[in-house]
Parts: sequence; C-alpha cells; structure tokens
Amino acid sequence: MSEVVDSPAEGRLEATVDGQVAELVYEVEGDRMVIVHTAVPAPLGGRGLGGHLVRTAVDRAARDGLVVVPLCPFARRWMKDHPDQIGAVSVDWAGDAP
Repeated sequence: MSEVVDSPAEGRLEATVDGQVAELVYEVEGDRMVIVHTAVPAPLGGRGLGGHLVRTAVDRAARDGLVVVPLCPFARRWMKDHPDQIGAVSVDWAGDAP
C-alpha cells in the first residue's frame, strides 16, 4: 500500500499512486478530528486506498488522544464496516453529520 503523508497545516492526508493523489481532508478542533472528505481518483478505485487513508487518520487520532468525528460519508461507512480496524479510538457518530 502507498505511503500516506500527513500535512497537518493543510489538514490533509495524501497518498500518491501512479502519479495520482488520493486524499482525506480533516480538521482538528480542540480534542476532535473531524473527517470532512475522502477522495480517490477513479483509476485508483477498488484498491482499498480510501480505507487506508481512513485507517491512517484513525491511527493518528488514537495516537494524539483525539475523538474522531466522521462527517465524510465514505469514512463513516468504512468505520462502521470495519470496527476491528478502529481500535479503541473514541468516535462521535452523531457529530454534525447529516
């Protein structure tokens, strides 16, 4: 799997594969990491890259003691489908989600 680069100043996790960039956009607000959006270019779809980005965000949140707020529909679905992958991180499922 591609290496994920965290750019905290930009609020982005990025993975570059075959010259294309997949990203997860987040905001850290106090003790909360809000996952806003996940985007994987169509040619990279189906490789598990989106899940890899979400897992990386969850791992960072756990490391930093942050509560995860998955506003991104993909991230919410992935986290609910993979409860074994999110470990002991605290999740605010209600958040401000639609």
